[in-house]
Amino acid sequence: MRIPRKLEHVHHALQLGQSGEQGFADIRIVPNCLPEASINRICLQTVIGELILSSPIIINAMTGGAQETEAINRELAVAARETGLAMAVGSQMAAIRHADAASSYTVVRKINPDGIVFGNLGSEATLEQAERAVEMIKADALQIHLNVMQELIMPEGDRQFTGMLERIALIAARVGVPVIVKEVGFGIAQEGAAALLQAGVNVIDTGGSGGTNFAAIENARRTAKLDWLNDWGCTTAVALLEVLKAAHAQQSSGGGDRSVSVIASGGIRSSLEIGKALIVGASAVGMAGALLRVLQYEGTAALIERIDTFHQEIKLIMTALGASSIAGLRQVPVVILGETAQWCGLRGVDIGMYARRNRI
Repeated sequence: MRIPRKLEHVHHALQLGQSGEQGFADIRIVPNCLPEASINRICLQTVIGELILSSPIIINAMTGGAQETEAINRELAVAARETGLAMAVGSQMAAIRHADAASSYTVVRKINPDGIVFGNLGSEATLEQAERAVEMIKADALQIHLNVMQELIMPEGDRQFTGMLERIALIAARVGVPVIVKEVGFGIAQEGAAALLQAGVNVIDTGGSGGTNFAAIENARRTAKLDWLNDWGCTTAVALLEVLKAAHAQQSSGGGDRSVSVIASGGIRSSLEIGKALIVGASAVGMAGALLRVLQYEGTAALIERIDTFHQEIKLIMTALGASSIAGLRQVPVVILGETAQWCGLRGVDIGMYARRNRI
């Protein structure tokens, strides 16, 4: 009997792991020897669109749609409930097409009735499907994932991608909850980010390379390999800087009254990487593969402990830098070097302004 595709994805994600080459090694934090801060006064609260989150860490979309994945989502929901994290489910299209798959998603709301939960659909979704996805789990926001290269490599994937932006714009305008558009590991560049902002999207998740590699996962499922596409895309650090450039441009050109939030995701595994993403300008950080590995190999209690450790370590970093809030972190100067700096120089991203920040 053929293993369901959702389970294949989980299996290959665990087997292949994460490269860790998401670009944050190129970002160096300028230290502060006089921080004037106390760890007891650090606040981790952040804002994504209209949502207030108690933590800048989001359990990003992973799975759902198969009976066996229900247990994964259940335990992730337990961890989210116990640590106060927002959590996204995997694509709900399976449940929209097959009602018997719904429990693998609704379990998240059942376990965490008062938590912040994100629904998830692909860019092929209609407004009616988006409304059903939100209603299914009483979602506080809806992720729309972009995964063109994954679909093209996937043996049974889509080959037609017209009308994506039009559908996203309609859903953003009418679905009734904040819409988050995210990549799945190939990164969003400034041109794509600008188009999404123009279409009315206010929250963008960078989804850069360096984490779970869906090109490699789909190639592992293929007989005729397309593994020359396994390095497709840009790193998470580059995608974050590109999206922030588009957001700054949008606000400078008359959109200053719109609140734009950027989520950094793609291979982020440590508190230092979380801190760097927040310093550069992310409002939150999405984590998936790193958390899934802890859950699958060490259990739910270990995952809760790991998240609590992240929180304490982020507070330590913030104290050392004299930033009592997530907003305060954005005043910390950083120096951007290496391949990330080279990319930004050629793409017109002003990295000098990050180094010249004045936190006094």
